Amino acid sequence: MRKITILWADDEIDILKPHIIFLESKGYEVIACQSGQEALDVLTETSVDIVFLDENMPGISGLETLNEIKVSHASLPVVMITKSEEEFIMEEAIGSKIADYLIKPVNPKQILLSLKKNLDHSRLVSEKTTANYQQEFRKIALDLSMVNSWEEWAELYKKLIYWEMELEKIEDSGMFEILESQKTEANNQFGKFIDRNYADWFGNGEAPTMSHTLFKNWVMPELDKGSTVLVVIDNLRYDQWLAFEEVLTPFYKKASEKPYYSILPTATQYARNAIFSGLMPLEMERRHKDWWKNDTDEGGKNLFEAEFLGAQIQRLGLDVKWDYHKISNLKQGKNLVQQFKGQKENDLTVIVYNFVDMLSHAKTEMEVIKELAANDKAYRSLTLSWFKNSPLLEIIQQAQEMGKRLIITTDHGTINVKQPSKVIGDKETSLNLRYKTGRSLTFEDKDVLEAQKPASIHLPSINVSSSYIFAKNDLFFAYPNNYNHYVGYYRNTYQHGGVSLEEMIIPFVVLDPK
Repeated sequence: MRKITILWADDEIDILKPHIIFLESKGYEVIACQSGQEALDVLTETSVDIVFLDENMPGISGLETLNEIKVSHASLPVVMITKSEEEFIMEEAIGSKIADYLIKPVNPKQILLSLKKNLDHSRLVSEKTTANYQQEFRKIALDLSMVNSWEEWAELYKKLIYWEMELEKIEDSGMFEILESQKTEANNQFGKFIDRNYADWFGNGEAPTMSHTLFKNWVMPELDKGSTVLVVIDNLRYDQWLAFEEVLTPFYKKASEKPYYSILPTATQYARNAIFSGLMPLEMERRHKDWWKNDTDEGGKNLFEAEFLGAQIQRLGLDVKWDYHKISNLKQGKNLVQQFKGQKENDLTVIVYNFVDMLSHAKTEMEVIKELAANDKAYRSLTLSWFKNSPLLEIIQQAQEMGKRLIITTDHGTINVKQPSKVIGDKETSLNLRYKTGRSLTFEDKDVLEAQKPASIHLPSINVSSSYIFAKNDLFFAYPNNYNHYVGYYRNTYQHGGVSLEEMIIPFVVLDPK
């Protein structure tokens, strides 16, 4: 096994001989030198793993040496050691991306700790994470056998996401496969839970906050606390929110984060219209025939969100100045950035942002996106990259400067579909891959949640005999005709409309400006 090589530059290196002997006894190789220039000369000829650098040396200083090292060896970790505790030296060193900062006199244990932190960090984190998950695995398995409320399911799902994001950092494929099997089992059990309980949420039983109650239950109370920007990012999963949460920390601090449940179907025309109308689809159809469109109707299905929101605000008796914006492309986003100062006096500004939805559709249709978003880890990474460079972040920065509070939420999530499930319907059957509505549907009972009477879950019927079916877990519906081509085209794409933890349990986050 190759020894780890340390380059230690200090004009009093002879005094540090006991430290060097200690490190060599621990298996490290130490190259000692007495000046910054000597250290730079060593680096031109020798590969080292880490540099310990005295800040105050004759000739070129430690900070100057640090800058030279970073130019030619950008990723080489450098630990600055100094007698001085002056703030500007610390700031200079930290600004130059040092790995650690130690104040003299240093003892051998401090040096050893710094080495482990910088060189053994990945291994130590990997071992600890693996051990912790192995312990947590048994607890999650026990929870899966006992969980029986929407609150418990939300907590269990958040726990699974946490471990998924922790395990992906250490790239332990064995542990990751175990977690994936737990997620699959969780979705199987969750599908059964929704099958048993979903219809009761519209009766007298205790129900979670859902799409149609979100505005009244959670958004409206926030309006009393100050001017608010409500951002609805279409198709945003809980893990995607966690992936870009840190990007907001310079501007906002999180006041609260809680999950809510998307209605079925977990599709935009149902769930997002329900958010803005405060009504379930059946009630939307009855009250607002001109604004609601069923699956088989011509034209866009989400063209009247502002009208739905206006009607809900009026119905709730709210006296607020509000505005609504839908962003579906880069140009619209940049235009809102330019015009956002006009929102200053609003009590409520609503922004619907469609990028993540477009990303999921692009993965279905474009080979390059299929490669870039091959799995959930890559999908999160793409979402983070988009958010960091999007007009939406600029809008949020402007909102923070105006002192506006921020709410980030979504209408539904999405799931990477893996397995086909055969379905047969007539020519008027809806086309969505995760749910179908129509007459005389033939399907595999074990694969779906069926609503023979759509009115029981407050959904409209296209025909008198229409029913709905919702795909469970990571299944997607495929017709027998041209089956193999259809399956090959849609397998490993992100879809929504059905019953899964990823689609139904989604974030609602309130943030205060810093």
